[in-house]
Amino acid sequence: MSTNRLIIVDDPNDARLATFRASDRSLADRVERRDDSGAGLFVAEGDLVAERALDAGCQPVAALVDIDRAPPLTERLLEHIDVFGAGDELRRSITGFAVVHRIIAVFRRPPRPDAASLIAASSRLVVLEGVDNPANVGSVVRNSAGLGWDGLVLDHTSADPLARRALRVAMGTAFALAHARTTDLIGVLTAAATTSSLTIVALSPAPESIDIAEVQLRAPYALMIGSERHGLSDELSQLAHLQVRIPMAAGVDSLNAAAAAAIACYALRR
Repeated sequence: MSTNRLIIVDDPNDARLATFRASDRSLADRVERRDDSGAGLFVAEGDLVAERALDAGCQPVAALVDIDRAPPLTERLLEHIDVFGAGDELRRSITGFAVVHRIIAVFRRPPRPDAASLIAASSRLVVLEGVDNPANVGSVVRNSAGLGWDGLVLDHTSADPLARRALRVAMGTAFALAHARTTDLIGVLTAAATTSSLTIVALSPAPESIDIAEVQLRAPYALMIGSERHGLSDELSQLAHLQVRIPMAAGVDSLNAAAAAAIACYALRR
């Protein structure tokens, strides 16, 4: 039987609350974010994201809840850890946010597959290069998961799917979509194209690219999406078997990376 408690706190400088004041980089440094075995911590804001993290088997280490309106998830967390409770004003002071969720939970980062293993196990895969906005990455995660894609591979310059903002935008779907990170995106994709039947598709605004509505693919295939400003690097574009575009109105060359990913994931899932 659990002996954990709901502990009411009233001092924003309470040393036990230091974790909730930490930034993403303080909770998981660069080395830890690149560690496939699971190193460092991440923050889940809101009962939906925290519940999905817990359902996925992530291990909680700390939680702060609204003492006046503690969500039902509190009881589940108390099976694992002590939970701190505080009012709105103190929670705003601790987190630095004007609006705070009823629950903020900190979890250990789970292990993840390496890029080569995820590519080999996937029929439909999204690949991101240089997408460094956490909101965009979170949206891509949610789009990919919602439209039935198998996984996401990111280069080391793209934002972390377990960053606070990315998780919030993705509504916790990062735990339903396998992801991998690599410092050698070109190498792992080259190897996969050489040793398997993986078709690599590059999303490009170039007018000579194929209209995405005309593309028919046979699994397995990978959809590559580049940064907002520069798109895919020349080296990565050259790996593609197909260059495809989303037709745009005159005077507009492209869409936001997350919006383009949603359209492409829908169009290519046939």
